[in-house]
Amino acid sequence: MIVSRSDKQRTKGIARRLETWFELEGRPFPWRRKSATNYHKIVCEILLQRTRAETVSSVYQDFFRIFPSWNKIANASTEKIEKSLKPLGLWKRRARSLQALAKVLQKNRGRFPASREEIDRLPAVGQYVGNSVELFIHGRPLPLLDINMSRVIERYFRPRKLADIRRDPWLQALAKIIIARGVDPVKLNWSILDLGGTVCISRNPRCNACPIRKGCSTFKNLD
Repeated sequence: MIVSRSDKQRTKGIARRLETWFELEGRPFPWRRKSATNYHKIVCEILLQRTRAETVSSVYQDFFRIFPSWNKIANASTEKIEKSLKPLGLWKRRARSLQALAKVLQKNRGRFPASREEIDRLPAVGQYVGNSVELFIHGRPLPLLDINMSRVIERYFRPRKLADIRRDPWLQALAKIIIARGVDPVKLNWSILDLGGTVCISRNPRCNACPIRKGCSTFKNLD
């Protein structure tokens, strides 16, 4: 058993408290608005890798004004895409990856494949973006597991054993269980990401502001 019965029991109640907290404290990024389409969300998830959400937010309006669809990205010059992504850093790599994915989706008339095996074969799609596709496109309750979400989970339960969060089976399995507990898996994902980004931060975490401090292993061990 990868996740113990005790750990599974401790996940109960987390989702409700986090979703309630998110309604009051969630960050208002543009890709979270009701007007944001799945196209906006997937592109942003690709851009959010190794980049602060605030930085992606700063280029959001201009980027999607120039590239309002996958077709626009697919048909644009690489140089034009690079120019729009330059503020994010790694713009050449990002432009190539994003355009390669756009060209595939252009052939598929904007449709993502349904199976995870096919999703994983798409350009620019690793584990995190693959989970994003399943979550936003297909409505499957999978975690957007990054370093912020990992920190929240590990502080609440215990540290993972493997350095790479993508390879740790306990962390991966537990994150899936937590997200499956939510009423709205998208908002639950965002709530954990926001908690890790604003409260459960790497240094000097604001534990007294945490909605799940009760039951948190790290909080219990504070002097």
